[in-house]
Amino acid sequence: MKYAKGFKFRIYPNAEQQKIINQTLGCARFVYNHFLAVRRYNWQEKHEAVTYVKSSRLLTELKCNPDFVWLKSVDSMALQEALRNLDKAFQNFFKKQSGYPKFKSKHSHNQSYRTRNQSGGIRIIDGNIKLPRIGIVKTKLSREFEGRILNATVSRTPSGKYFVSLCVEMDIESLLGRNNGQQIGIDVGIKDFCSDDQGNTVANPQALKRMEKKLKRLQKKLSRKAKGSNNRNKARIKVARLHERIANIRKDFLHKESTNLVRENQLIAVENLKIKNMLRNHKLAKAISDVSWAEFFRMLEYKAKLYGCDLVKVDTFYPSSQTCSCCGYQNRATKNLGIRKWTCSQCNTQHDRDVNAARNILRKALEMQKSA
Repeated sequence: MKYAKGFKFRIYPNAEQQKIINQTLGCARFVYNHFLAVRRYNWQEKHEAVTYVKSSRLLTELKCNPDFVWLKSVDSMALQEALRNLDKAFQNFFKKQSGYPKFKSKHSHNQSYRTRNQSGGIRIIDGNIKLPRIGIVKTKLSREFEGRILNATVSRTPSGKYFVSLCVEMDIESLLGRNNGQQIGIDVGIKDFCSDDQGNTVANPQALKRMEKKLKRLQKKLSRKAKGSNNRNKARIKVARLHERIANIRKDFLHKESTNLVRENQLIAVENLKIKNMLRNHKLAKAISDVSWAEFFRMLEYKAKLYGCDLVKVDTFYPSSQTCSCCGYQNRATKNLGIRKWTCSQCNTQHDRDVNAARNILRKALEMQKSA
């Protein structure tokens, strides 16, 4: 059985290679915006839908136009993938999974393009990566892999760094791991990242909160620089690097924590939180974004499959925090988030709010497994 896995590496293109990458980024963005305008015009004026196949045919004609001959100077697959991205954006819109596609701005500092691997155009050569039209690029190959490279996404971050993400088709047997067969219920939080049914807690790294003062100071310096000046660009890069560091700290923590959980447990019970709805609470939105529950649950989901774990999501409206894990009595007063510890009026058991919730989540998950 095949499995598509991603590998991200930092690349160090020389000046000429940077020029080619930047040209490709610009051309891919132009193609996306141009055919978004074409599709919108045809629907509004003629009520005709422009499909991916028709867009691809029009792109070939566009490249033959003397005014757009510069499109031929970059990787043709990158332009085709821009059309695929546009078509996917429209499909998501029609499925009501996202809003209407928007034009891409050249002023955005986070740019990327994707290219497919045809006839070995993307491959590893002596620890470096060969890319179409760019050639062999110096690469920090942090890990080795075996498999067929399907496509590569070249990206430029706001701080000016370049990365390549390889989608590799591998045998799933080579990726499968074993877990230790335990069971765990998890209740996520803000003060503590999570608590389990055994009373263990994991501290929240609070990457943004720890560096917020420094970030404010750098942003204030940026706001004082003249627009278009070199000093403003230097200040912008400093802000971008700090944002990058915050994101890396958060991502590193989430990867380590999710990997530890799937290695140790056969059953992982979590609450199926509606995080988008929770972000509407402006008092908690920043803290919830900083703790990044959605990314944590996403990591748990795909890693659980590789380690043979059962990830069970308990219903959002299950009163895990209000129910006594010993006798089942429901204390509605604990709806107040300020109550961190409470005593059951029926069995006099003292509860830690989060640990009690984790125990209830695990019990509910076991009931769901039995009834399934």
